[in-house]
Amino acid sequence: MDRHIPMHALPEEIQKMSPEEKVCKYCGVSYLILHEFKDMEEKVKAMEKEMKFYQGSIEREKILQEKLQSLSQEFEQYKIDNESKTERMQDANMQLKSQQNEFQRVQKELSHLQHELKIKHRQSQNLSVCFC
Repeated sequence: MDRHIPMHALPEEIQKMSPEEKVCKYCGVSYLILHEFKDMEEKVKAMEKEMKFYQGSIEREKILQEKLQSLSQEFEQYKIDNESKTERMQDANMQLKSQQNEFQRVQKELSHLQHELKIKHRQSQNLSVCFC
């Protein structure tokens, strides 16, 4: 705390007062320091209130740090899960493309076989007509 140093000397009439006149008859504190004492009490109360606020801030910060840590861990787990799912999707996509290629190959083969079947069928009809 700052120490108050008076800029001016006490008025002469106060300096000439007897000690009994300068002291509170109830509590015994000099009137000259009573006001300063009350000011200090108010400052102490304000500082105590501020300290409680900062104590609460420390607790809130600790809770927020824990929450942040938890969210960071969840985020990392989601990233890992996402990468795994992306890989599975890529694998499934490759399998789908492979099956589509196989399907197209089988369709071409079927078309070719159907064409050959028609040719054979015509040939067989032509042969049966010839023998009749």
